[in-house]
Amino acid sequence: MKKKKLFSLITPIAAASIILAACGASETGTNGSASEDGEGTTTLKVGTDAAYAPFESFDDKGNIVGIDVDVVNAIGEELGVEFEINNVGWDPLFQQLINSEVDLGISAITITEERQETYDFTEPYYEATQLIVTKEESDIESLQDIADKKIGVQMNTTGHFAAQDLQGKTSANIKPYETTPVAIQELINGTVDAVIGDNAVIIEYIKNNPESKLKSIEDDSFEKEYYGLMVKKGNKEVLDILNEGIQKLKESGKLAEITGQEIE
Repeated sequence: MKKKKLFSLITPIAAASIILAACGASETGTNGSASEDGEGTTTLKVGTDAAYAPFESFDDKGNIVGIDVDVVNAIGEELGVEFEINNVGWDPLFQQLINSEVDLGISAITITEERQETYDFTEPYYEATQLIVTKEESDIESLQDIADKKIGVQMNTTGHFAAQDLQGKTSANIKPYETTPVAIQELINGTVDAVIGDNAVIIEYIKNNPESKLKSIEDDSFEKEYYGLMVKKGNKEVLDILNEGIQKLKESGKLAEITGQEIE
C-alpha cells in the first residue's frame, strides 16, 4: 500500500465567529469554498459515509455521531465555523467533492499518494492501520494465511488495496462490499474467510457484537496510515480553515482527547 505524504502546516487564516451545527442544519449553497450567511458566519458543507463506527454512524435518534464528527465540531467551536453534515455514502463522497456539492469529506479517509492527485488533505489527525478479522475458530493467524482465501473488503478503501497487494488486482477471491459491516456480515455468513479493514472499525464492531464470535489479527505487513480531512484539489480557502483548527486542537490537547491518541 502506498501511504501518506504528510503536509507542512499552512499559515492560519482568520475564520468568522458564531455557532456550530450538525446534521440538522439548513441547506447552504457551496461552490467548493466556504460560504457566508448574512451575518458573516462561515458555513461548510460536509459529506460523510455514516456506516463507519466509531468514526461516523447514526445514533438512535438519527444523528450522525463519531470521532470525525467530534473533530469537525471541535474545529467549529474553536474557529466559529458552522458545519452542515450529510450522509452521502463512500463513493459518492469523492464525486461530490469534485462536483463542489460538498466542501469537505470526513470518513476516516486515509491520505494516499493516489488520492492526493485529485484531492487535498489537511494535516493528519489520526493514525491507523489495517486488521484482519475472522471467526474465532479459524486457523488464520497472519496476512499470508489468507493469500489464497476469500477476503471481504469495503470497496475502494485501503483494506481493498491491501487485499489487492496480496492477491493481485484481478483476484476473484477479493469480495468488495459497500461497507465494512456488510463485509463482516458476509464473513459471519460464511461467504468469505476473512475481512481486512481499519483497526478502530474492526475493534468497535467486535466489541459491539460479542455474539458474532470473531477475532482480530494484527500483522506487521500492514503499514501505518494517517487520516486527513479531504477537500477538492486547490480549495485552499477551506483547507486553511481546517488546518488552523486542527493545529489549535493539537496545541490544546483537545484532539488527543477526542481520538485517544497523540499525533504530531
